[in-house]
Amino acid sequence: MSLEILSPGLATTVQDRGRFGYYRFGIPQGGAMDQYAATLGNRLVGNTADEAVLECTYLGPKLTVDADTVVAITGAPVDVLVNGEAAPQYERVSLAAGDELSFGMLKGGSKFFIAVAGGIDVPEVLGSRSTYPIGKMGGFEGRAIQAGDVLPVGAPVDSGLPVLESIPEELRPDYAREVTVRIMLGLYDHKLTDEGLANLTEAEWTLTPVADRMGLRFDGPGASWKQEEQPFGAGQDPSNITDAGYAVGSIQIPGGTQPIVLHCDAVSGGGYAQAGTVISADMDLFARMAPGSTVRFVPVSMEEALAARAERRARIERVWS
Repeated sequence: MSLEILSPGLATTVQDRGRFGYYRFGIPQGGAMDQYAATLGNRLVGNTADEAVLECTYLGPKLTVDADTVVAITGAPVDVLVNGEAAPQYERVSLAAGDELSFGMLKGGSKFFIAVAGGIDVPEVLGSRSTYPIGKMGGFEGRAIQAGDVLPVGAPVDSGLPVLESIPEELRPDYAREVTVRIMLGLYDHKLTDEGLANLTEAEWTLTPVADRMGLRFDGPGASWKQEEQPFGAGQDPSNITDAGYAVGSIQIPGGTQPIVLHCDAVSGGGYAQAGTVISADMDLFARMAPGSTVRFVPVSMEEALAARAERRARIERVWS
């Protein structure tokens, strides 16, 4: 079975859980920007959590299927159309051979996901089917899909779980315009002035249109760095350091102006100080934001971060039980 792409949408890529174990070589983990939303789609169509899906950004694709199948659309709220007729999100949707799947306008967030029974069956590269466009790696020919592409779909797998017709409302993601993001401060928050640290952790920040899978830039009051003599090898700006590794979710503030949150396709190291790091449980939130969304970065302890991770895991297990 396959999907024929009639129009590709804005930036539609094949993604799965990610490519792990190569970050130290400069190859990011990638994977779906909203792992929770993507796994909901796989659960609905009867896949395991490992199958690849299509991640759609703002404007979705138009495609046809060449055999009967089941799909599910999860993630950001969007009008779903089958042969021009409205279809639901967060539910199993049966398609017959020749049916056309398309999408209307996005109503919140930035990313939604198309899961299909059997998963998108592109070759694995370093253990993942995720697309890393900058490295021309993975996915369909290492790039976003284009009109005329024919994407192979695997044979349906048996997850061993009962059929789930829809995701309960209480387990669906929220797409609020005002978001609280939990962070752990460090490694270089001590280089911020008192005012800069207060602005980062107490002020409101607005997501700018400069946002993609590598990082998201926020506008706000600024977060100034202390004026100190820079060490040998660092740049002249106080936000520069000698090179260091970046954790996924690192928050940089170049020049003390606009914070940048590094996401799943970001580089693994460089010469900007990290004022803090978004906790893993909150990384999906950035796919649920649209430009203009407001954010508050709230510091938490390691214990609180671990508790949030456990809570997120328990939420996922509720769907997969």
